[in-house]
Formats: sequence, structure tokens, C-alpha cells
Amino acid sequence: MAVAVRRPQRADARRNFEALLAAAREAFAENGTEASLEDVARRAGVGIGTLYRNFPTRQDLFEAVYVEEIDQLSQVAAAVADRPPWEALTTWLEQFVSYAKTKRAVIEALNRESEMFRSCRATMYEAGEPLFQRAQAAGEVRADASFDDLLRLVSGLTSGTYVDEEQRDRVLGFALSGLKA
Repeated sequence: MAVAVRRPQRADARRNFEALLAAAREAFAENGTEASLEDVARRAGVGIGTLYRNFPTRQDLFEAVYVEEIDQLSQVAAAVADRPPWEALTTWLEQFVSYAKTKRAVIEALNRESEMFRSCRATMYEAGEPLFQRAQAAGEVRADASFDDLLRLVSGLTSGTYVDEEQRDRVLGFALSGLKA
């Protein structure tokens, strides 16, 4: 991956770092970019000083959360690459849905012209596009669809408001049925 989050070396510091990322992802998903850093630290079970040692600025935390989501997309792509084509693609899309929620929460704080953002986008395509192309080559995805079409479809669907996650998953399933060849 072209962009990576720099993790501390000591085990306890790494645990705190991971807890801060998880807490920030959760807080940003609930409250957007206005989430309190004190709330993030509290959720992570650390002091505000620990948060600032790891993420000196709010922007550093936004970027780390975003990069972590992209890293997880890449990890899932690698983990499912040997599965049957449609299963691999839809499993990766489940992670993409999670990424889309986080992206919506922090996108306004990210510089979309930055090298970090461009590298993350490229990494996301490198992770998911081969899965899409493999499913398409296997005749499981419509020939007239592109990977960009799929990402826009899923991003659009996940930006809506749903009664619950089951409804969102059901609606996503309807859309993916239309993608099948």
C-alpha cells in the first residue's frame, strides 16, 4: 500500500493506538468531524495526552482513520482473492460499505487533492478492481458494468438513511442482483 499508518513499536502503545483509531472511527460515524477528541480518548480508555501523542492534530486523526479503512480494504481483498469470484467480490464489498460510512464521516476534513488521498484511492482500486474483473471474466458480473460504476452504486446506496442495517443490507442486495450477469 502506498500510504500506511505508522504504528508505535511498544505493545502497550500499539494497543492504545489501535484503540484510538477504533474509537475515532466510531465517534466520527456517530457525530461526524465535530466529534470531540475528549470523547475519542474516553472511548479508547486513554487520556487526552495519549491521543495527542499519537495524533498531534485533529487532521492527523482524520487521515489515520481514513488510511486505516483503506488498509482494511486491501487486507480483505488479499484474504478473499482465492474464493469463488462472486463471493470474493461481495465479501470485499461488505468491507467497502464499512469504509463508505467512515469516509462520509470524515470526507469534509480530508484534502481530496492531497497525495495521501490520491494514494488511498489508487490503493482502493488496486485492491478491489481485480476482484471485480475476475467476477466479470467468470461471467458473474454484467459485461457492461465497470468497477467505477459499482463503487458509485454502493457509495450511493450507503449514503442513504435506513431503518436499520438489515434494511441497508437488503437494499444493497437488490442492487447487487442487478449487477449479476
